Amino acid sequence: QVHLVESGGGLVQPGGSLRLSCAASGTILSITVMGWYRQAPGKQRELVASIAGFGRTNYADSVRGRFLIFRDNAKNTVDLQMNSLKPEDTAVYYCNHASRPWEWGQGTQVTVSS
Repeated sequence: QVHLVESGGGLVQPGGSLRLSCAASGTILSITVMGWYRQAPGKQRELVASIAGFGRTNYADSVRGRFLIFRDNAKNTVDLQMNSLKPEDTAVYYCNHASRPWEWGQGTQVTVSS
């Protein structure tokens, strides 16, 4: 059983930056592809970034060039560096397996507003 705890969200002005962190308890194989998802009010949850165990990354078009995903296999953490934030990035952000999600954590709220 994997438990996921996301942190680092908050209120930021457009153009600002935030770094989200995800800590996993339980064993995550280093080959597991991990991802960051987000869910805005009234919208479906979407995968915005993923990272394979050996470091290959993939990004949704909406965040490519602005977001960076990192992982530390030794610490079982996955971070999301978000730059040049836009109001449309406002959502609850979650980390999880990129293709076969485990139980969802509580997420962390990101609000981009002036």
